[in-house]
Amino acid sequence: MKIRIIGGGPAGLYFASLMKREDPAHDIVVYERGPRDATWGFGVVFSDRALEFLRADDEAMYRLLTPLMETWPNLTIVHDDTRIPIAGNGFAAIGRLELLSRLYAHVESLGVRIEFDSEISSLADTARLGGADLVVAANGAFSWIRNENEDKFGTETDLRSNRFIWYGTSKVFDSLSLTFRNTEHGVFCAHHYRYSPRMSTFLVEVTDATWQRAGFAAMSEEETIRHCERVFAPDLDGHPILSNKSFWRQFPAISNWQWSFDNVVLMGDALRTAHFSIGSGTRLAMEDAIALWKALRDTGSLPEALAFYQERRMPPMKKILDAANVSIRWYEEMDQLMALPPVDFAYSYMIRTGRVDHAEVRRRDPALARAYEVNHPGLV
Repeated sequence: MKIRIIGGGPAGLYFASLMKREDPAHDIVVYERGPRDATWGFGVVFSDRALEFLRADDEAMYRLLTPLMETWPNLTIVHDDTRIPIAGNGFAAIGRLELLSRLYAHVESLGVRIEFDSEISSLADTARLGGADLVVAANGAFSWIRNENEDKFGTETDLRSNRFIWYGTSKVFDSLSLTFRNTEHGVFCAHHYRYSPRMSTFLVEVTDATWQRAGFAAMSEEETIRHCERVFAPDLDGHPILSNKSFWRQFPAISNWQWSFDNVVLMGDALRTAHFSIGSGTRLAMEDAIALWKALRDTGSLPEALAFYQERRMPPMKKILDAANVSIRWYEEMDQLMALPPVDFAYSYMIRTGRVDHAEVRRRDPALARAYEVNHPGLV
């Protein structure tokens, strides 16, 4: 097959590697608009068993990436100055640039060509896309391919109200932590976790009302950083907040009824977005790649494969998206939820998606369950 992939993120790169491994005769080119050594953000996090989902289909990739992961067994909730460690919630993280660099080297070693600094802005670009059997739109949440063909994809976008900004810090945290601090303007939440022995992601989230009251719209980049450093001074221990083209955003909850048309197919964040609070975006992107690769392998024609890709992938993806969308709403209500006692607040976080009930809380962390039961004896 002649395959052209637009977007050099985890979804497109991993799909390229799977297809080239399957058949070295495939003609595959990845077009990435950015330079080789630059990427937005800091670290990416995986929940639960990290890259365990790769083992069945790609033991080599599992062995390549797993040693690079920072891992920890627990989660920490900070309710102002009360720390509540929660057992049974393992996570792993890796720097985004580290992940991409390893994927670049891997796909190139298989014979895939990656063209960096290569902007494609039209499906009518015959010089680069002409004659392709398959065009993969893996160009992120703001995919122009999807945006220009919303009627064909049945795109739905729900721009959520909370504001967030993706920072890093040199403070190395010992677990994935969610720190909530009351301020005169409202509640500030920091999602923070280490992704290397020297660096951590530090994402700050506030409601729109808090963002407005704090006056962030009129602040410079430096003023915004200083304000967040003051709010989270007890947590940063004198370490600075670091920016990488960081700016305030609202999360776009994106979904599509139809995942392909003609020879064009969506993958990764271009296909759908999963809120960062459930730590599944990169995993979903790589699982998309596995699903499309298997669909092409197991069917006899491209139309059949694209239909099978959506049919097979939709049910497991929907479970995660449903949980993510409920999690979004929990964070939008965090100002009210902070009125709860610290244990009740942490418990509310644990059960927020509906996938964890009291029995599961008791299994994961008996101490948290017992502490909650003291004030809620009806659960015993």
